[in-house]
Amino acid sequence: MTHTILRFPAVQAAIGLSRSTIYLWIAEGTFPRPVSLGARAVGWLQSDVEEWLRQRIELNGARA
Repeated sequence: MTHTILRFPAVQAAIGLSRSTIYLWIAEGTFPRPVSLGARAVGWLQSDVEEWLRQRIELNGARA
């Protein structure tokens, strides 16, 4: 299984939210936590972000 890591600009573009909102939701436990890539770098699993988006779409009754 291949895992694709998305850096912050790609995550932000995919979900259309600001940095502060993303990190607030991470703190609240409503958005996937990033994985550490090194001392000063993080990324998100693409599958986690896609699953979060799918759940949001279903929650709001919209179709993708």
